[in-house]
Amino acid sequence: MKKAVTLGALAVTMTILLAGCGSSSATSTKNTSSSSSAKTSKTTKIVATGSTALQPLVEQAGQTFQNEHSNVTINVQGGGSGAGLSQVAKGSVNIGNSDLFAEEQKGLDAKGLVDHKVAVVGMAPVVNKEAGVTNVSKDQLVKIFQGKITNWKEVGGKNEKITVVNRAQGSGTRATFEKWGLDNAKVATSQEQDSNGTVKKIVSTTPGAISYLAFSYIKSGLEPLSIDNVKPTEANVANNKWKIWAYEHMYTKGAPTGELKTFLTYMTSKDVQGSLVKKLGYIPLTSMKVDRGVSGKITTLK
Repeated sequence: MKKAVTLGALAVTMTILLAGCGSSSATSTKNTSSSSSAKTSKTTKIVATGSTALQPLVEQAGQTFQNEHSNVTINVQGGGSGAGLSQVAKGSVNIGNSDLFAEEQKGLDAKGLVDHKVAVVGMAPVVNKEAGVTNVSKDQLVKIFQGKITNWKEVGGKNEKITVVNRAQGSGTRATFEKWGLDNAKVATSQEQDSNGTVKKIVSTTPGAISYLAFSYIKSGLEPLSIDNVKPTEANVANNKWKIWAYEHMYTKGAPTGELKTFLTYMTSKDVQGSLVKKLGYIPLTSMKVDRGVSGKITTLK
């Protein structure tokens, strides 16, 4: 009887040991499987910062790209062209969005930066609809921003004080507007805002206000001004009749690779250029009839 009990205990012990071995094997297989899964689902994070004029296009294109590439996340931030160029040059971000050529940015070492043009943006002076003005001469526009014309009645509008809203230093929109809209005239000190969105809100709600915006931000409540009877339209930008425009650049530090390269290629694809670019108020690269270099030289495209 005692022998039987001993054999029974031995059998129980062996069963427990075998079960433990089985459990260890299962756990090992599970861990190996989890590790393998983690490797295949590695996420690529792309950070783009800079131009607020370009921000809406990159945000929406980025969202669509993410939907089709589950292993990619794209974070788009503003801050202005100067900030975008500075950060990508330092290697802090993957993409620097800019309305300017990198060579135009003062104090920036553009060596090693690679330009990817993704669209053209037209820009126009905009006023609150209550100003009663739809057209000004180039000379009048310059004098308004210099503070020499201070009431809209001086240019055929209502008896309303002019409130100038400028963009902050480092803004690509400001640099483009001052270069091509004001012939680099020195402007008077006025309030400054750091984004197209903020400017749009202020001008649309402030009687007498004037500023300038990318076409993509010109919505209801704002009146885009013609200059010398030339209207700010896509067709006039395409042939350089309307001169206040810029390329939208997405700069990388060195040639892009992997998912970053795939995303930048997507930005110039038919899916983006043929639909999203137009929908958001930008001008496709393929619509341009001229090319403008960093020096400002215009070349007719064939």
